[in-house]
Amino acid sequence: MRVGVVTFPGSLDDRDAQRAITLAGGEAVALWHADHDLQGVDAVVLPGGFSYGDYLRCGAIASHAPIMAEIKAAAGKGLPVLGICNGFQMLVESHLLPGGLIRNDHGRFICRDQRLRVENTDTPWTRGYETNEEIIIPLKNGEGGFIADDETLKRIEGEGLVTFRYLDVNPNGSMNDIAGLRNEAGNVVGLMPHPEHAVERGYGPDNDERMRSGIDGLPMFAGLIQQLVS
Repeated sequence: MRVGVVTFPGSLDDRDAQRAITLAGGEAVALWHADHDLQGVDAVVLPGGFSYGDYLRCGAIASHAPIMAEIKAAAGKGLPVLGICNGFQMLVESHLLPGGLIRNDHGRFICRDQRLRVENTDTPWTRGYETNEEIIIPLKNGEGGFIADDETLKRIEGEGLVTFRYLDVNPNGSMNDIAGLRNEAGNVVGLMPHPEHAVERGYGPDNDERMRSGIDGLPMFAGLIQQLVS
């Protein structure tokens, strides 16, 4: 199965996302922000980084990139789309996901191995996990604080749109400890932590014997590939 990874000016983790897709058994397809062609891919990943230098707001300029028009149209028809960190910011700026992401409440960039709880497995990207499963994957962001107005937050919680929630510590002041979301249809998922950095043993968080020894991020990509194949 072919999964596109979009590179924007300032992307940092596009190659990592491509490698995660390959390790999960898929074919990674490089896509460019200025293109109007998704090349017939079966899913799309918007990677982390600092697209367009994070000017205006993180993800704001990227949300208007030519390829985003194609992604929004395809997402509306059910194409699986995953936004990681800066990609999550693009999804909320594009209104593919609700709410917004602002500067961390402590005002500092944070980089840590983060414990999460999987809240919703009814998406192509989370089907590889168990509901309420606890995982550890890296987190690195300066503007990861999730916000929403009261009505939107109530809808998010009431409709079960939270996919991941921070455990042990809220690293950035996100409302309700929200680390990741899905859309109503379930095909679009965004999260601030980086699953692509926890797909190979010895190269991810591996200091907790209760976890998958550093590969807690791999099911996010493997689950997608399995669904596409089946």
